[in-house]
Amino acid sequence: MSLNLTVLPGLSVRSPFVPRLSTRSCRVRVVQRSHGQIKAHKDVRAPQQSLQQTGVQLTGAAGLLVPLMMSNSAMAATPDGEHLLKGTLVSLIHPALMDFLFLATLWTGYLGWQWRRTRTIPEELKELRKQLPPNDEEGNRPVTKIDGRIAALEEQRKVMSKKDYKGVHHNFGGLLMGLGTATAVAGPVNTYLRSGKLFPGPHLYAGAAIVTLWAGAGAMVPLMAKGNNAARTAHITFNITNLLLFAWQIPTGLEIVGKVLQFTSLP
Repeated sequence: MSLNLTVLPGLSVRSPFVPRLSTRSCRVRVVQRSHGQIKAHKDVRAPQQSLQQTGVQLTGAAGLLVPLMMSNSAMAATPDGEHLLKGTLVSLIHPALMDFLFLATLWTGYLGWQWRRTRTIPEELKELRKQLPPNDEEGNRPVTKIDGRIAALEEQRKVMSKKDYKGVHHNFGGLLMGLGTATAVAGPVNTYLRSGKLFPGPHLYAGAAIVTLWAGAGAMVPLMAKGNNAARTAHITFNITNLLLFAWQIPTGLEIVGKVLQFTSLP
């Protein structure tokens, strides 16, 4: 019996052999021969798609860091000598993204509530059916207001079950944790580039708390998937506190934007 290894595009050799792999293809065909007859045939493919997706994600993440990694000599300077990273446009990226993330937080909370409502309607229906009056001797039951509530809830559940509240909620939650954390870190970095120091205060402390609450809410997700009600309560509490801090932080952020417009120049 001999083992014939064919690498496409490449070279076929018989054992003993030293395989020569082609970098132009990840497809390997293994053929086992016995007395001139093919006994087995199998194609093995490398998981190129997963690698490509991972590469795209890493490239996107690295792209966010490019402006911070560029050396001073590589930065384009404005006529008055200020570097691009110290200009108005770059300084306004943080507040613009945070405004978007605040709206995304509201939308994510709405989606989470709708998903929770979709899960709790069956329990509410079960409790309402227990309150229905029993049937009479002939097997009939009088119609009550409870029947109307049951019919309305069943219709609501039918409509809500067709929408992917859970999946969209998870997607926006991941967006908040990823883009939100990166944007929250980029803000103080930009301040340090412009001023050479940070300014500890309510805005900075609230921002740090918001990032911490994002992490805490995300950490509850695996436990929630196992049906842990305490984790669900903690997840909701973290996010409500986050939203309140976010809303309270907006006025202090607008004050900083005013100073940026006053003390920086375009671009």
